Amino acid sequence: MQPPDAESQAPDSGKQPRDPENPASPPRISADPNRCEYPDEISRTEHDVVSTEFSADTARRTKKGVGIAAAVLLLCFLVVIVLRYFHSSAIANAGEAAYSAPPLVDIVIARPATVGQDLILPGQTAAWYETTIYARVSGYVANWVVDIGDHVRKGQVLATIETPELDAELQAARAQLKASEAQVDARKAEAEFSKTTNERWRDSPKGVVSEQERDSKKADYESSEARLYAANAQVALDRSKVDQFSTLTEFKQVKAPFDGTITERKIDVGNLVTAGSSSTTTLLYRMAQTDPLRVFVDVPQSASGELMNAGVPAEIRATGAVGGVFSGKIARSAQSINAQARTMRVEVDMPNANHALVPGMYVNVAFRLPPRGLVEVPAAALIFRSTGTQVAQVDADGKIKFEDVAIARDNGSLVELSTGVRPGDRLVLNISSQIASGQAVAASEPAVADKIPAAKR
Repeated sequence: MQPPDAESQAPDSGKQPRDPENPASPPRISADPNRCEYPDEISRTEHDVVSTEFSADTARRTKKGVGIAAAVLLLCFLVVIVLRYFHSSAIANAGEAAYSAPPLVDIVIARPATVGQDLILPGQTAAWYETTIYARVSGYVANWVVDIGDHVRKGQVLATIETPELDAELQAARAQLKASEAQVDARKAEAEFSKTTNERWRDSPKGVVSEQERDSKKADYESSEARLYAANAQVALDRSKVDQFSTLTEFKQVKAPFDGTITERKIDVGNLVTAGSSSTTTLLYRMAQTDPLRVFVDVPQSASGELMNAGVPAEIRATGAVGGVFSGKIARSAQSINAQARTMRVEVDMPNANHALVPGMYVNVAFRLPPRGLVEVPAAALIFRSTGTQVAQVDADGKIKFEDVAIARDNGSLVELSTGVRPGDRLVLNISSQIASGQAVAASEPAVADKIPAAKR
């Protein structure tokens, strides 16, 4: 046997060495003094031996964990299946209840139209009087004294025309008149002499003069009277020529025919102007009277009955830089419908003392049409079909009934019906195409029905 010291010092190949000074300490990983002593500072090498054996307790714990996890997964799977089943059942029950319940619709109460319609139509302004001024005599423009935009009075001189030919004709006519007047004096003397001679020969005793001489003197007297009459007629003719030329000379001054505004000037000093108003002659001025002012409006056939008579008030609303609202009245109407446009021409007269509006402007004209005693409903209650216009009514039993209606007046968001609906009827708004006649519906409270007319007005 070996000594105890040698046996205790000899390392056991199957056991790890321990610290000789502290036997209770954990065994060293390696007996190499150069190696670290504690596990967290270990740096193993290829020569260290690692154990790959599992204890029975470790295997038991692993099996138990796997079983618990499988049980949890199975439980979760069952919970999901149960929840999905109840959710599907709830959806199916809700769908069946919704399908079996009557559809919810919005309704409105039909009411009588008590307020007139505000009908706004486009219009165009026109002058009260508008004319083009041409030369009445031919000549040269001596001067012009007014231009575009000038306000003129009736009889005010606008321009002056020099007429040398007319002046010469006037002088010749006056000279001819004087010659004719002198001829009258000569014929008058001849007539007096013929008259005296005729009386002398007529009153002479018989046998002193022959009957032939007496008849000859009588014929001379009658001839002198005729020549005197002709001379007087020539004087009258020559005097008329003088008056004609004198009247034409007054047109040398171009004057305004009425109070108005010059809107166009086409002449300048020295221009040759020709009398007349043909297509080959040039106009001198164009002027218009703008107070009062006319406004022409084309009224649709549906409103022609209310706007056919004179005296209906109107509001003229101008846009743009002018702006403002002006009052007027219907003065006259065409009393006839245009076959092409199906409109009636209406004239509205308005005062325009400050010349705020000018001819040719685009304006909006508003008319207040009186109520007709019809039934007023929202346009959303109408159903347009190939057979005509209808509305969906909800009867006392809560069932749908379709009625044919006739539109008497279209106000945009509101329409007035002449037939098919009575005041107090409950009408469906924006009804679905899936709802059929006789089907029961759930009607909502018609609280918005009173707000629709107020919002429109």
